[in-house]
Amino acid sequence: METLTGAAELRAFLHGLPGVDQVGTEERAARLATRSIKTSAKAEAIDLAVSMVDLTTLEGADTAGKVRALCAKAAHPDPSDPSVPKVAAVCVYPDMVGVAVAALAGTGIGVASVATAFPSGRAPLAAKLADTRAAVEAGASEIDMVIDRGAFLSGDLVKVHEEIVAVKDACGGAHLKVILETGELATLDNVRRASWLAMRAGADFIKTSTGKVAPAATLPVTLVMLEAVRDYRAETGRQVGVKPAGGIKTTKDAIRYLVLVNETAGPDWLTPRWFRLGASSVLNDLLMQRRKLATGVYAGPDYFTLD
Repeated sequence: METLTGAAELRAFLHGLPGVDQVGTEERAARLATRSIKTSAKAEAIDLAVSMVDLTTLEGADTAGKVRALCAKAAHPDPSDPSVPKVAAVCVYPDMVGVAVAALAGTGIGVASVATAFPSGRAPLAAKLADTRAAVEAGASEIDMVIDRGAFLSGDLVKVHEEIVAVKDACGGAHLKVILETGELATLDNVRRASWLAMRAGADFIKTSTGKVAPAATLPVTLVMLEAVRDYRAETGRQVGVKPAGGIKTTKDAIRYLVLVNETAGPDWLTPRWFRLGASSVLNDLLMQRRKLATGVYAGPDYFTLD
């Protein structure tokens, strides 16, 4: 994380970032979305997308049984085909971390947990830190925190920065994914500023959304975030990951994001270590498309388990 002397310096830096050309960004994202992927490359892209999925359940009705079932699917997305890659991580609430850790033992799949009063982020810092420490102590290897959007939008940038720094410290050895909730940030300029703010405060990943607010992930927003991590690495030498989350439902959607990554940040980000898809519902479509390429026949949506 980088040391900042105060509100004036932080505000000057963030507001000194180049403005985002919204029309140009939307046009570039739309143009890249039309890229055609041929059969052999499509098969590779599908497997890559599967390996980047954070399989997630974040509902009030979650049970230990549901989490164990999700973990089984994470390790073997298609039990009839052992060549299908396992997913990157399973993401659950802090009280379910222990269940997920036990179910995923020996698989190499990460356990992520949302913390810091997800999804609103409206809680005292002490509660957010306790939430984070509890998840890490239970075995979480990744923490997904939400920023205080009210503080950001009202100009209290130091508060946002200090909270991220504090949560990063509470993570210990766990990676920190900082959720910007871009659907509430109003402008692409704010997305760029929030991305740089999170990275300077120590984020290992920047993430678009909780999935609970519309709009969630979009290609233009993700393009801005990919530009930010690319430029941040060029300036500091530190690489930060990106995770679009919410609204990614089809194989075509997933491949569009992979193209965006390759053409914006570059191939160094085309790995689960640096790019994730927060899109549990897309996994079944990826599996159906994969089977179609292999057999010529769709398996049908009821062939795979519903999450």
